[in-house]
Amino acid sequence: MTERKINTYQICLVALAVGINIVGGQIALFLKLPVYLDSIGTILTGALLGPWFGMVPNLLSGIFMGMTVDIYSLYFAPVGMITGFVSGLIFRRISVKKAKILLAAAGITIPGTIVSSVINALLFGGVTSSGSAILVQLLAKTPLGLTGSIFAVQFLTDYLDRCISVFLVSICVTVLGGELRRKLSGGIRNNGTV
Repeated sequence: MTERKINTYQICLVALAVGINIVGGQIALFLKLPVYLDSIGTILTGALLGPWFGMVPNLLSGIFMGMTVDIYSLYFAPVGMITGFVSGLIFRRISVKKAKILLAAAGITIPGTIVSSVINALLFGGVTSSGSAILVQLLAKTPLGLTGSIFAVQFLTDYLDRCISVFLVSICVTVLGGELRRKLSGGIRNNGTV
């Protein structure tokens, strides 16, 4: 079995993904959107480099954002890591050209939503810097209660966020040339699906 080494293209993609996550997250925070836009780079990395690489961008952007502008990003970094890992697994199984965006987004959403709901409920009581916190507080007064509201809002906003992210990633991956994809994968094909 040959040992795969990390190449310059992969390092650059991870750095670009961290930047995309930070910019997307800042746009969502500034506009108080009910989506996060901070996992586009993570999903892109997972799609192009696989599940293990997919975990890195959100870990790095979560640490950076948590230490600079949004402390909540630090606490939710594990959610992004799960998102990147699952993205890598899903994009190995489906063909981007078939654009199974809704199905892929659902598969990527569910594991992260469970973890983010637990983090949100236990640590923050539904109040975070996200625009979705307003929806949680409104629904908390319904029979769903706080925990049910957190999960319902988290799933809806996460799913919408992942649909946007998977759509943008599928466009990027489709546009990338075969030579660049080969260089990113270290010369090894990724089951021919990306």
